[in-house]
Amino acid sequence: MKKTLLAAALLAGFAGAASAQSSVTLYGLIDMGIGYQTINGGTDAQNQTHFGMYNGVQNGSRWGLRGVEDMGNGNRATFVLESGFDSANGSSGQSGRLFGRASWLGLENNSWGYVRMGRQYNFASEYLTPIDPFLAGFGTANMGQSFGAMNTTRYSNMLKYQTPVWNGFKAGIGYSFAPQLEAFYANSVGGRNTLVNGSGNSYNFDTMNNTRALTLGATYANGPLTIAASYDQINPNSNVNATSNSASPKQWILGGMYDFKAVKVSAAYSQTRGGLLNPQSATGYAGGGSGAINGGTWGGGATGVLFAEGAGYNSYLVGLTAPINASSKVFGSWQMAQPNGNIQDLVNAVNQNVYAIGYQYDFTKRTNVYASVAYLNGVGFLSGVNTTQIFTGVRHQF
Repeated sequence: MKKTLLAAALLAGFAGAASAQSSVTLYGLIDMGIGYQTINGGTDAQNQTHFGMYNGVQNGSRWGLRGVEDMGNGNRATFVLESGFDSANGSSGQSGRLFGRASWLGLENNSWGYVRMGRQYNFASEYLTPIDPFLAGFGTANMGQSFGAMNTTRYSNMLKYQTPVWNGFKAGIGYSFAPQLEAFYANSVGGRNTLVNGSGNSYNFDTMNNTRALTLGATYANGPLTIAASYDQINPNSNVNATSNSASPKQWILGGMYDFKAVKVSAAYSQTRGGLLNPQSATGYAGGGSGAINGGTWGGGATGVLFAEGAGYNSYLVGLTAPINASSKVFGSWQMAQPNGNIQDLVNAVNQNVYAIGYQYDFTKRTNVYASVAYLNGVGFLSGVNTTQIFTGVRHQF
């Protein structure tokens, strides 16, 4: 049975009200694997080894509904409702949200682009993912480990506009009234930095009581060449006043990829200033008893932002993707996050490096197996702290 018919059967009331020019598509992905992960060189509480079942290694497991209605004159109403889940135990992902991966409604036209409202990806995640050899998956191997803004970052309550495609070029801007990212503020007390947990993951009545987010992006894809750029900035809520800290974390990324047929070559560079976007990515600066690292962020979700004036880092990536035959490919990358400012002064920080290689074999267009190995040293910019991840699994799309 076609997916559109299955979706209609599940949502009979909705589909029954739809016209013949409307469609609703049910889609999804299930990713299950076995993995080994170890963390060494931290505190006794942080040193861990785990071997067992993992969910969503190559891509997060999810199911969703995608709808479109033709309103005439080239205008369309569109929506996406997408729910993430842990396929190993059936629990909901994204902090228990029903549609935590995406929840938006929009209007679009080929002549003027689209406008969408709701919970959506920022442009860094949308435009830079094709440049990452790991396509924003495979745990610490993915580009988001060092380029935090593109670590599958989603902003709630966002108004987003994207232009139509002009000869391979498109651009967009988005503004979130309350992105609902967990917020932390660095505060100088007694000559050292401590953390104050904010209310960034809520949505308050007073505008200034909410964190707010700006996302910009542009990309050009034509033939073998792809170029993408993005800018993200998070503005603090009123709690930041309690810390005497006026930081606004911001990150810009520039990346590109060229397909030589025998191999695709990728490269990217980024600067992050005024704090940290996604403390899981390239930074353990946000927390811990030492004031340096929070081991919990290593395995946690990409949901946070640290406001810390003067803190920042530069990021680098070089990657390769090479087809072996029509059904398989191998891919790998090196990435580095280089600290500066307050991070370096506070913890005598070192560079964080990630070395990763992966393999994919396609049984069909919908089902494949994969394997990956990633080694990260200088976790959270701390000397001697490292982690290794080894995964193998199966991904099925429907």
